[in-house]
Amino acid sequence: MSNEATESTASTGLTPEQRLEAPTTHLVDAGIATIHDMATLRACVAYENMNQQRVRILRRLAERAQEIRTQD
Repeated sequence: MSNEATESTASTGLTPEQRLEAPTTHLVDAGIATIHDMATLRACVAYENMNQQRVRILRRLAERAQEIRTQD
C-alpha cells in the first residue's frame, strides 16, 4: 500500500478499498461523503483508477473534491 493510502487510512480507519468496494451503492456513497481531506480522496481515485475505473464512482469523487476545495 502506498504511503498516501496508509496516511489516509490512519486518520479514518477505512482503506480506499473499504470505501469503494462496499456491497451497496448507498455504502459507497457514504464512504465518499465521509472523505474530508484531499489525501484520502487522492488515494481513493488512485485505487479506482488501478482497479475498476467506474465512471460513476470517479465522477462522484470529482464532485467530492470540488466540495472539499470550496470548504477550504
